[in-house]
Amino acid sequence: MSAGEPCRFGVLTASDRASAGEYEDRSGPAIEAFLDEALTSPWEISRRLVEDDQKSIEQALIELSDEGCSLIITTGGTGPAPRDVTPEATEAVCERMLPGFGEQMRAISLKHVPTAVLSRQTAGIRGSTLILNLPGSPRSIREILDEIFA
Repeated sequence: MSAGEPCRFGVLTASDRASAGEYEDRSGPAIEAFLDEALTSPWEISRRLVEDDQKSIEQALIELSDEGCSLIITTGGTGPAPRDVTPEATEAVCERMLPGFGEQMRAISLKHVPTAVLSRQTAGIRGSTLILNLPGSPRSIREILDEIFA
């Protein structure tokens, strides 16, 4: 990204039901709403909605990173269920993991809901892209982003 170019962000929702059209994705739009309120510089967004499948998530992360996204925020797939594989997909595509982000995001969530201890949120770096894994709840997304980017 050169001076004057808009910053590029990626939003990736991992959800079997939303990707199948069984319900509307509300988590991805919650991330976009936060960015819209928080950012003052020009920015662009790339969106992906994929099923809870590790290979699908990995492919979407690679595509978004290769498109030049500086930050990719994922939502969904961070719980303990067998199909919750977003952290595994993130680790598979990143050169370096940043466990402090996961610790901080869980600490924030634990202030609001005790079951946050079950969350496997993480973060990592792929090339020059920061990838953050957030839970699937729009309310939790807002609570975390408000504190991390305060």
